[in-house]
Amino acid sequence: MYQALEHRLAQRLRDFLRSAYGVDLPKIVIEQPPAVELGEYATPLAFELARNLRKPPRKIAEEVVAGIGQIEGFEKLEVAGAGYINARVNRAAFAVALAADEQPRADGPVGKVLVEHSSINPNKAAHVGHLRNAILGDTFVRLLRFAGREVDVQNYIDNTGVQVADVVVGFLNLERKTKSEVEQLSRHPRFDYYCWDVYARVSQWYEQDKQNLAARQQALHAIEQGNNETAAIGDLMSIAVLRRHLETMDRLDIEYDFLPRESEILHLHFWDAAFTKLKEAGVLSLETEGKNKGCWVMRRAGTKPLIAESAEPAKPAERTTEPEEEKLAEEDQKVIVRSNGTVGYVGKDIAYHLWKFGLLGRDFGYRKFYHYPKGHDCWISTTVGALDHPHFGGVAEIYNVIDARQSEEQNTVIEALRELGHNQQADNYTHFSYEMVALTPRCAAELGYDLSEEDKARAYIEVSGRKGFGVKADDLIDALIASAKKEVDGRHPELNEEERLRIATQIAVGALRYFMLKFTKSSVIAFDFKEALSFEGETGPYVQYAVVRATNIFRKGGYDPEDFCRDVARYVSTDDLQSNLNTEGANEIWELWLAASRTSYVIDQCIATTEPAYLAKHAFQLAQLFNYFYHRHPILIEENERRKKSLLATTAVVRRELLRVLAVMGITVPPVM
Repeated sequence: MYQALEHRLAQRLRDFLRSAYGVDLPKIVIEQPPAVELGEYATPLAFELARNLRKPPRKIAEEVVAGIGQIEGFEKLEVAGAGYINARVNRAAFAVALAADEQPRADGPVGKVLVEHSSINPNKAAHVGHLRNAILGDTFVRLLRFAGREVDVQNYIDNTGVQVADVVVGFLNLERKTKSEVEQLSRHPRFDYYCWDVYARVSQWYEQDKQNLAARQQALHAIEQGNNETAAIGDLMSIAVLRRHLETMDRLDIEYDFLPRESEILHLHFWDAAFTKLKEAGVLSLETEGKNKGCWVMRRAGTKPLIAESAEPAKPAERTTEPEEEKLAEEDQKVIVRSNGTVGYVGKDIAYHLWKFGLLGRDFGYRKFYHYPKGHDCWISTTVGALDHPHFGGVAEIYNVIDARQSEEQNTVIEALRELGHNQQADNYTHFSYEMVALTPRCAAELGYDLSEEDKARAYIEVSGRKGFGVKADDLIDALIASAKKEVDGRHPELNEEERLRIATQIAVGALRYFMLKFTKSSVIAFDFKEALSFEGETGPYVQYAVVRATNIFRKGGYDPEDFCRDVARYVSTDDLQSNLNTEGANEIWELWLAASRTSYVIDQCIATTEPAYLAKHAFQLAQLFNYFYHRHPILIEENERRKKSLLATTAVVRRELLRVLAVMGITVPPVM
């Protein structure tokens, strides 16, 4: 509602400026005044026009206010200060429309959006850092769907990479396991934990003797070639760990549509098709000297072009006699294919993204892999799959939720798209980057890790999977549930065990998801059990409790809050709303209505900036305002029945918006807390 009126105000101002002054301002800056008593919107446009119109800003503001006329939904426009224009809405009409959930939305982008997130190497248990990626990605999917976009959710599975190879090396060289023994192990519900330890041990084995690294290369080649026992062990291990990852994320209500695997990118010759395109377009060159001799390379993003500008069409970039000034310096080269013929991560990623945009001319085979309790199927890539399957790929926009350390690789893929002439696709490719999750020294000590005095003085300790150093995702979720369960057991002994566990799980998931979302994505999170488990302050449980309070008001009063919103006019007259929202002292209540109206506005802001933290802040601020309102206005004992209904209308709208915001954050609300 707030956003719709803002757009209406901006358009009327734009039309007036065009007709009155012949001035066309494509963007009208609309702000929110510092205090609600000054109005709901403000614009400094008179200051922007003063130089061109050769008039004082206040004079321009006065002319605009006098000449623009009545705007639907607004009470009046006012001149403030040296030339600001403040706009006041019709509060009662605004409240009725908000309660009825009238949310007209402007036409937005069209076409399917692909969000890739999680993308955990299937070699060990998921850890706390993976949770940040998955929660950010899942919340962004929910934001897009709230905005009306069609979204495919993909989780890229690197099942042929170094990390998988290392665990296979551990099984073969340290554990001395056969394929059948690994298969038997893989049936254990904590197989991913077992692999966690194997991965840490094999990393130590490499450090003991660098010659042991030869086993890694042998395993990598065997896995890429396929049809051998090493590859078979890698496949069954990665499949078993992948299932555990999906089960872990399902605990947080995180689902995927498709799991593209690197093995199919290789075996279905995605890279071969991409390699041909890249060579024909002159994007790659074969180096014949220097440290990258025998490698196929492309220029790093931001460096000078690989080939000097020419009127001649681009040709394959295999050169040995190009002029000196056209050579690409070694430091500007990005190796895509190594001299031994193996394709690097970025090369396979280029092929994958050509497929995402429908530019490769090839497709995966598909088969169902995982069935979620809610009835949704997750598909996985295969070489030969089902004939009847959903359509994946060929999307209009891509968002890749990948940590900031992969920025160079992401930029290389974007640069490859541009070099191939796909500028529109490159423009619609967004690296949704975020910083890592570390541990506070206190948290690391609680986990039993030995810390040096220097480590104890650090702000945070970086997680290292190779050292087995970190918080496993399931352990964290279990700890949060156990802590919440103690609180629920003490407060609600009248409930049965199953009900208390269900409520504790909702509280724990809410605490975790909110914790991961409240920090801006450019912030390094220093994870701490005490802070994450706190149910006071800026936390998920604080927001959940505001909803429980609101629900209890309606339950005790014998009203249906959803019905109250749907048909507010049946309970509260417009005159009563007008009276209760405009009388002296009503600004605090009106501020609550205004905050509740900003949900769509904030969600659009989150999408435009790829920053879900704004939504977490909105939820907390709305809960804060409601709790202040709750303590100031004891609704059910209000003697004035008409005022009581107005207060109930306020409560119903805020409750609905809090539930809506929490749902977009992937948080549900328990019946009691």
